[in-house]
Amino acid sequence: MAVKKSGLGKGLDSLIPKQAPVKESSSSAGKTVIKNEEIKIRITEIEPNRDQPRKRFDEDSLTELSDSIRQFGVIQPLIVQKKDNHYEIIAGERRWRAAKMAGLKEVPVIIREFSEQESVEISLIENIQRENLNPIEEAIAYKRLLTEFSLTQDEVAQRVAKSRTAITNSLRLLKLDDRVQQMIIDEMITTGHARALLALTDKEMQYQYAMKVFDEKMSVRETERMVKLLVEKKPEREKKEEPDHSFIYQDLENKMKTLLGTKVAIQHKNNNKGKIVIDYYSNEELERLLYLFQSIPK
Repeated sequence: MAVKKSGLGKGLDSLIPKQAPVKESSSSAGKTVIKNEEIKIRITEIEPNRDQPRKRFDEDSLTELSDSIRQFGVIQPLIVQKKDNHYEIIAGERRWRAAKMAGLKEVPVIIREFSEQESVEISLIENIQRENLNPIEEAIAYKRLLTEFSLTQDEVAQRVAKSRTAITNSLRLLKLDDRVQQMIIDEMITTGHARALLALTDKEMQYQYAMKVFDEKMSVRETERMVKLLVEKKPEREKKEEPDHSFIYQDLENKMKTLLGTKVAIQHKNNNKGKIVIDYYSNEELERLLYLFQSIPK
C-alpha cells in the first residue's frame, strides 16, 4: 500500500478515512456489524494491540477516567479492527481499560481495516496527541516506523506533526544505557538531563552520573556543566612502564666479562629479544675467544 505523505499529523480524524458503511456479519451478540459506523461490542471480545507503543498506564489517571465513564459512559468510541476471533484495539486502549474498571459490559466502537503500518501510526499519533507516551516509548515508536516501514525521519516528522529535530532528539535517547532509559521512564531524570548525559559515550559513566544527577537533584544546566567538564578533562594516561631489570643484565655482563676476559655488552629490547656484543682487540684475542667457545661442553 502506498505511503501517504500528508495529513497524518493533523489530528486523529485525519488518520481514519471516511468510507461508505459496509455490512459484515459478526459473532458480536449475533448482530450484523457495519464497518465504519459506531456500534456496541462486548468488552470481552476486544483485546489490546500488543504492538501499540504505550506500555505503561497511570493507575490514578485510569481510576479518574473510570469514575467518569461510570457516570457518563464512553463518550468517544474505540477504533478497532477484526482479527481471527476478536477485535483488536487500534485507538482507545486507555478508554477500554477504564471501561473494564467501571464494570461496563459493552463499549462503543468503530470497525476499520488498516495495514500494519497504519495501525502503528494511528496508535502512535493518538498517544502523542494526548501526551500519553513517555519519552522512551515515543522514541521506540519512531524507531519502529523508521526500521520496519523504511520511513525517513522527515516522513515520520510529517506524520506526527513535529520537527525533524524533535524526532532526532527523541531517537538519540535510545543510545543511553538501559538503566538510564528506565530512569527517564520512572521520571527520576528529565529528557533535558538525559540529552546532556548523551555526551558521555561510556554507558557505565552515563548511569553513574545519572544517579549523581538524581541523588543531588541537579538542574539541567548543572548537569550540562558537569558533563562538559568531564568531556573536556583529558584523561591521564597511565604509563605502562617496563619493570626495571637492568641490574640483571649488568650482572650477566660482569659474569661474562670475567669468564671471557674482555668487554661484553648485552643489548636488551622490550620484546625479550636483543644481542650480545663481545669486544676483541687483536687476531690473537679473537682466536682465544674462539678456542673458549669450542671448548664449551655440548
